[in-house]
Amino acid sequence: MYATQESGEHEDTPPFSTSQPPPWLRPSGLGTSAAVLSLTQPGGCTGAVPPTARTTSGGLGGSAVRGDWSDPSAYAEREWGDGSFSPLYCPRTERINDALGAEVDARLIAWAAGLGCSADELDALGKVRFGRLIMLTHPDTEDPDALLVAAQMNTAWWAADDYYADSTEAGADPTQLPQRLILAMAALDPLPPAGDLTADLDQALGEDLVLRMLSSAVGHLGRHGSPTQVQRACYATFSMFVSWNAYAAWREEGKLPPAWKYLAARQHDSFYTSMTLIDAVGAYELPAALFYDPRVRRAAFQAGTASVLVNDLFSVAKDAADEKPVCNMVALLAADNDCSVEEATEMTVAMHNDFVHGFEDIHRELASVPSAELQRFMRGMRAWMGGSFEWHATNPRYA
Repeated sequence: MYATQESGEHEDTPPFSTSQPPPWLRPSGLGTSAAVLSLTQPGGCTGAVPPTARTTSGGLGGSAVRGDWSDPSAYAEREWGDGSFSPLYCPRTERINDALGAEVDARLIAWAAGLGCSADELDALGKVRFGRLIMLTHPDTEDPDALLVAAQMNTAWWAADDYYADSTEAGADPTQLPQRLILAMAALDPLPPAGDLTADLDQALGEDLVLRMLSSAVGHLGRHGSPTQVQRACYATFSMFVSWNAYAAWREEGKLPPAWKYLAARQHDSFYTSMTLIDAVGAYELPAALFYDPRVRRAAFQAGTASVLVNDLFSVAKDAADEKPVCNMVALLAADNDCSVEEATEMTVAMHNDFVHGFEDIHRELASVPSAELQRFMRGMRAWMGGSFEWHATNPRYA
């Protein structure tokens, strides 16, 4: 997308022509052990933002009240859109601190500028407000640099999704997607030196804005998280890329899949990938034996899939407008059942609510596990669902 970096400068030489910022930038269109252990005490917190009920704060020092799985105020029937459809059963948003979100957005824009984004792209990025998304979804820290880690990773993922996979207008081409994702994997998880071949690879990684974003973002993650946490995020991303290739094949064939097959692909292409950052951003680490425990993993997939169904609900019109329409649960259910979009929307709402209730059940089951890190991570996933709903409901990208 951009020429090779030389002396910190980038020339705008995109391989495809576009007079507008890409969709992912458009405002419309698409701790320490002792600290962690204190969480086991009623009302205990680590000095990070303790989540439970939605709290609005006007300054960087805002906080909320921490609660456990049994807190009846943690979930609510939340109206969405124009209010004409059934509400979404969803966790409440645990923190709204617009000053903190603005600070993360300012740092995110500075980072993007350093990677070669144009002035128009930077202006559009500020309007999308990925920093606000991260402020809403990671309420257990107020460290803007830690939040920036998640903001950078999510921005890079979104850019790859739009540029490579979803938006024909931005240059997405199903036939080019697999080879682009191979380079994206190399940007995230660098290969060992291979003589002259390494120079060619490095040149390719430097010439593409999305690849520069991925490489820079994962480098920042490595300064906050352990090697284990970095690889969790990388391999969740690689699993997500497999699903993207399936979507590309379906689009190229001109035959969209049945809803059940799309749901199978969505298991690994959901906001579960974003949720792998929860403990790294919160400055603790969930042990591998718990992170990969089948119950925890099931809860994570329920939370991630529920959140991506929210995205589908808010994105129906945008997805359908592409010249090669992308997969969307509402549209697929309408086709499978030969019913109206309105009826399919209600089916999607019911599916979302079932996933959230399922997550709530597992959260209750795991509440007796004597691991402060696990309890914090489970609360973090609940918070991610609530914050993601808030961002989708208030972001002009989904208006």
